[in-house]
Amino acid sequence: MVWVLLVAFTAMGQKSASKSPNIVLFFIDDLGYGDLSVTGALGYKTPNLDQLAAEGTRFTNFMAAQAVCSASRAALLTGCYPNRVGISGALGPESLVGLNPKEETIAELLKAKGYATGIFGKWHLGSKQEFLPLQQGFDEYYGVPYSHDMWPLHPWQKQAQYPPLYWIENNTSGKEIRNLDEVSELTPTITEKAVGFIKKNKNKPFFLYVPHPLPHVPLAASKRFKGKSEKGIFGDVLMELDWSVGEILKELKSQGLDQNTLVVFTSDNGPWLNYGDHAGSSGGFREGKGTSFEGGQREPTIMRWPGVIPAGRISNKLLSTIDILPTLAKLTGAKLPVEKIDGIEFVDLLKGDDTKTPRQEFLYYYRKNSLEAVRKDNWKLIFPHPGRSYEVSLPGKDGQPGPTSENHEFPKALYDLTRDPGERYNVLEQHPEIVAELEKIADRAREDLGDDLQKKEGKNRRSVGVVERK
Repeated sequence: MVWVLLVAFTAMGQKSASKSPNIVLFFIDDLGYGDLSVTGALGYKTPNLDQLAAEGTRFTNFMAAQAVCSASRAALLTGCYPNRVGISGALGPESLVGLNPKEETIAELLKAKGYATGIFGKWHLGSKQEFLPLQQGFDEYYGVPYSHDMWPLHPWQKQAQYPPLYWIENNTSGKEIRNLDEVSELTPTITEKAVGFIKKNKNKPFFLYVPHPLPHVPLAASKRFKGKSEKGIFGDVLMELDWSVGEILKELKSQGLDQNTLVVFTSDNGPWLNYGDHAGSSGGFREGKGTSFEGGQREPTIMRWPGVIPAGRISNKLLSTIDILPTLAKLTGAKLPVEKIDGIEFVDLLKGDDTKTPRQEFLYYYRKNSLEAVRKDNWKLIFPHPGRSYEVSLPGKDGQPGPTSENHEFPKALYDLTRDPGERYNVLEQHPEIVAELEKIADRAREDLGDDLQKKEGKNRRSVGVVERK
């Protein structure tokens, strides 16, 4: 009898261990490295995210693939540097380009393995129907097609002339978002939809992608959180986003799915610093959104999977959002995309093997296709380039942006991130051998992906999706 029970329990354990994990991926907009209380935020608390970190692993050297909305999202979903798939910058509402439907996304790979796939939040990979999430592997979509400042109330409306902003459900435009009161519905509505998706798909594996539009400006919080922080509306927004994460985690636990769900929390790029008190903190790293400095691309990142990912752990290994796709593919047994990707799987490191160093090199591209910096281990070489700087003028306040230099001339520089994570001390002349090594990495990158600054096209870039103007 004891032997029979032992066999039965063993079989149950094997079945549980072989069951495909659910995946919940939070991708927060314009969240700075220092915007969680676990990473040093002041004036408000993020207890649910702090608890997530306590129950999982916090990655302190985790890079967005590019420090701007559309490019960063394309990289996350395809496992490629965004310039490889033809995406750059932040696509406008009337753009005729988007992520090419021929590209294989995380959603498509997991759907082929029997996963239900849903996205609730901001898409920003093309607003024409040909490019919307249902054409990129998702079963369900409810959210906004692009950044919610691309609307008639934008501070630069006279230059931009943005059209009205709408919610989209699957492929159909719905309710217009007309004012800040309606912006305040973004976080609670997305949370409600995400929770409903979990309830509906509790009996099958699912991939839930939650790209929250906030704290990208304009900021708004629901009545439940408005005025609750010591840091004004920005703190209120972060408290509500933390609540959202908590509600989704609570639903996982309620449905008995908590133990078999991998939760990933990260951001698309750093804070939009010229918005002052309506922007977050880069946590002491240099610059912010739209730059190739660490403040633009190093993101707060937490991953939790009880019993699989070590709890209360910190990993300082270099990783990027492009590494998520191949890692999920290996965890789920999904096939990798047919076309070349740039991501490197880090399953062993994720599960606690700190002897593994999956990624040693990283490329910092920006603008259309400009290679602005390269990195190997903790050495970072900046190439001379014109770029955004927040440090040459004072920030704005109360939702109005301060001036920003978009063509500040940055000189060639070498930084040792082990002792200078703020990128303040140029040690170029002290380490010519390191410079030479990093230059070789850059040469290979330019051959592969090109470099506008050196007028090199690159051999292995693919076409962006394009629709005909009607």
